[in-house]
Amino acid sequence: MLPFATLEISVDFNSVVKKDQVIAILDTTFLVASRDDAAANLDKAKAQFKQCKREFNRVKKLYEQRVNALVDYEAALTNYELGKSNLKSAEAQLRRSKINLQYATIKAPISGTVISRNVDVGQTVISSFNAPTLFSIANDLTKMELQANIDEADIGQIRIDQLVSFTVDAYPNISFTGKVKQIRLQPVTVQNVVNYVVIINVPNPDLKLMPGMTANIEVTIHERKDVLKVPVTALHFTPPAEYLPTTTHTEDRPSEMERVKIETIEEATMGVLWLLKNDTLLPQHVVTGISDGAFVEVDASVYKDDIVVTGVNNGSSNGATSTQNPFMPKMSPRGRTR
Repeated sequence: MLPFATLEISVDFNSVVKKDQVIAILDTTFLVASRDDAAANLDKAKAQFKQCKREFNRVKKLYEQRVNALVDYEAALTNYELGKSNLKSAEAQLRRSKINLQYATIKAPISGTVISRNVDVGQTVISSFNAPTLFSIANDLTKMELQANIDEADIGQIRIDQLVSFTVDAYPNISFTGKVKQIRLQPVTVQNVVNYVVIINVPNPDLKLMPGMTANIEVTIHERKDVLKVPVTALHFTPPAEYLPTTTHTEDRPSEMERVKIETIEEATMGVLWLLKNDTLLPQHVVTGISDGAFVEVDASVYKDDIVVTGVNNGSSNGATSTQNPFMPKMSPRGRTR
């Protein structure tokens, strides 16, 4: 495979190009010579074909007059067919040479912006089984694609057209949005974790997003509006026995039959909150909804003004023995600094 030198480059990084615009020209010395050689071979094949055709017509006429033998006729016919085949081969070789010569003029395949230029004037370009990349052209930078790696534990919750929000390091205070376009089925293993590539369509009208940026994404799986939420830690809180009331109203605590019934319901939808009312802890069974890891949705069995207990503060300040409310926040002691 012959090397070709780059003679001219008419675009640079960030250049805006149109489809079929000439962006580079390679050295055509060898290509022109190859085209001329193919043209000469075509002329030779034409001359040979004409000779074979005349010879065949003469032998055929003599054979019809019973002058030549059948073997002479068949030999002339074979030469005629070979001449026709050689002519077609020479024509194809000339077309191939002309196409290679056209490839020396590099044209933009699409309209867009040049984001990468891998050659300079005078640099040698060698065509091999893997075509060399001379330029990279982005079609429309106002419409970007985000490739996200979603691990196998979360890929089951991803759906087409889901809303995605993300940030980039260049604009940490700006949140960008997009929609899931494609979930590729080919697994990609990253540090022994199986991931799947999710393609996200992202509008980029202000051209703030650039190719190659790293994004931190959040996919909206479920969404609820105007609901009550409590900290997840509140559902895992169990008060010590000394803080439990000595008597409990039957309506505040479920009976044994109700408790068994609640425990048989799907655990992901049930929970117990401890509410502080008049310095007394009271349990409240709730139905939980979606969670973001820090907060969880609860039903209307609690109100926004209820005090939900998430822990007990057993500390005392300066050794004081006076009784304090353990559910009040602990204050740091003050003192002079020496």
